[in-house]
Amino acid sequence: MIDVADIEAARQRLGGAIYLSPCAHSVTFSKLTGLETYFKLENLQMTGSFKERGSLNKLLQLSGEERARGVIAASAGNHAQGVAYHATRLGIAATIVMPESTPLIKIVCTREYGGTVVLYGEDYDAAYAEARRRAEADGLTFVHAFDDPAIIAGQGTIGLELCEQVPDLEAVVVPVGGGGLASGVACAVKARRPKALVVGVQSAACPSARAALDAGAPVVMPASTTIADGIAVRRIGDQTLPMLDAYVDEIVTVDEEEIANAILLLLEREKTVVEGAGAVAVAAVLNQRIELPLGHRTALVVSGGNIDVNILSRVIERGLAKDARLVRLEVKLTDRPGSLHKLVGLIAEQRANILHIAHSRAFGGANLGETIVEITLEARGPDHAKSILAALRTAGYEHRRHHA
Repeated sequence: MIDVADIEAARQRLGGAIYLSPCAHSVTFSKLTGLETYFKLENLQMTGSFKERGSLNKLLQLSGEERARGVIAASAGNHAQGVAYHATRLGIAATIVMPESTPLIKIVCTREYGGTVVLYGEDYDAAYAEARRRAEADGLTFVHAFDDPAIIAGQGTIGLELCEQVPDLEAVVVPVGGGGLASGVACAVKARRPKALVVGVQSAACPSARAALDAGAPVVMPASTTIADGIAVRRIGDQTLPMLDAYVDEIVTVDEEEIANAILLLLEREKTVVEGAGAVAVAAVLNQRIELPLGHRTALVVSGGNIDVNILSRVIERGLAKDARLVRLEVKLTDRPGSLHKLVGLIAEQRANILHIAHSRAFGGANLGETIVEITLEARGPDHAKSILAALRTAGYEHRRHHA
């Protein structure tokens, strides 16, 4: 296990090559949570996540011979970009093995940062095995995503910064995937603020750290799909597990809807773009997964912002539907001239904006001489949606609302 001296040495080693990310106080989220809430914005790093801290710390400790041979890593995205960016900057050849399902944006960015991308296998485990095979065959240094003392120490520099940026820090909430980030941050925080609570957060779809702590040994979780793909690690690290056990006070989980809602809230209220893994700490606090006294000075680690725009679009649309700011209705009309005009006029009177409208005569249960009109509306929220539905009922329209 590393200690705070290793983390201090990593900070000195990294020097000015890593951005000192802000730890901004959020008035909005402080009101929402009842805590004095601070966001450690690691999504603002050059590669969009905290991962480059550990990657650079590892690369800077390679021998001249190791640098000349090159490095290899396995990653679904953020670690890949951190290794590629800093290896290229240091003149080290970097090969990154990524699962074939990796979001396109992460593949493109890794290549733009100078990494040679190899797409292999259906998941991280397959990519990891292939990267290990190539490392052995080609004499490359393998840069692990989390289970390496140099990686853990590099990520731990965030904990040192937190203790300096938040006066009288009382709690830290941090995402947990393979455990490198949480281990390093917890080690640093406990050394500087022994009474501070450190809580890890996982996706309920892949709680490998929780399972390992309960079992007292690493456990391999079933493959799963989660919006927090950056922390969907099926097996916790051998070196991170004892550190989590020693320094992290609690590990909680959040579900997919809670993560998606946190992404949307951060985007809308804080103007901050965050990926699923980066939003889990916020989701845990918003949904009261952690018992903290009111007013506690709490830092939430926003670990990354590399979200696929297609996923972001779906998160926004689903969130608007859940908030009744996007409403989809089916309305039955008589199939004669003027019927649609009358319906649209009623909706206009309710000050709702029509985004999409479509007729269906053959489907939806319409009788001959009738048509089903499917309408998607912009509304101002639940009360406005209820008033629109009440107006339809009063006017005698048979209708059905689709729910998110």
